[in-house]
Amino acid sequence: MKNFIAEFKIFALRGNVLDLAVGVVIGAAFGKIVSSLVDYIIMPLVGLILGGLDFSKLSFTVGDAVIKYGAFIQSIVDFVIIAFAIFLFIKLINTLSRKKTEEPEPEPTVSEQYLEEIRNLLRNQNQQ
Repeated sequence: MKNFIAEFKIFALRGNVLDLAVGVVIGAAFGKIVSSLVDYIIMPLVGLILGGLDFSKLSFTVGDAVIKYGAFIQSIVDFVIIAFAIFLFIKLINTLSRKKTEEPEPEPTVSEQYLEEIRNLLRNQNQQ
C-alpha cells in the first residue's frame, strides 16, 4: 500500500499533471469569459442586426417534445468564438516565444571582416 501511495504521489506531483490541471482551470475560466462575451454582447448585437431575433428562444414542438434549436445555434456561435479566441491567444504566445528564442546574429569579428574583404577582392578580380 505504501508503494501505491508513493507512486500516486510521484504521478500527481509530476509537472505535466500540474500543468494540465492549471490549463483546465484557466480554460474553464476563459470559457466563461468568452461565453459571457457571446451571451451579453455579441448575440444581442446579432439579434439587433437580424431585427430583434433572439436565437436562444427559437424552438418548435413535436408532440410533447420541445426542440430548442435556438440553443443549439447559440452553442455553435459560442464554440466558433471560443475557438477563434483560443487560436488568437495561441498565435500570440507562439509569436512571443519565437521572438524570445531568436537571438540576433553576432557582429562579425575583425578577422571575419578581413576575410570577407579578401573574398570580395578575389571575386572582383575573377570577374574582370
